[in-house]
Amino acid sequence: MKIKLDENLPGSAALALERAGHVDTVVAEGLGGADDPSVLAAATADGKLLVTLDRGLGDVRAHPPGTRGGVLVIRLDHHSPRAIRDVMGRLSESVDLDDLVGCIAVWRDGELRVRRA
Repeated sequence: MKIKLDENLPGSAALALERAGHVDTVVAEGLGGADDPSVLAAATADGKLLVTLDRGLGDVRAHPPGTRGGVLVIRLDHHSPRAIRDVMGRLSESVDLDDLVGCIAVWRDGELRVRRA
């Protein structure tokens, strides 16, 4: 699984996902400050699952499942780097991220909701 972390996630989140496969960040790829459609298009072109805190990218009306490489939205009450890193670690250990290719998925309160094409 190739994963692209949006710029709204801390760098420590990449460390927690390294076991899941190849992890890149939007900033490292020169897309810092790019709009959501550009980031999503780049992730899709690279065949990567985009992991983000941006709720708008989880909107299945705007981004229907099967039309993109895949999006995983992390929804937390507190966006501290530690809380995000902990969620990333739990996800990498409990979820086969390859199953999220082409899907829109939302992680909230310890549960993963997946919308498939």
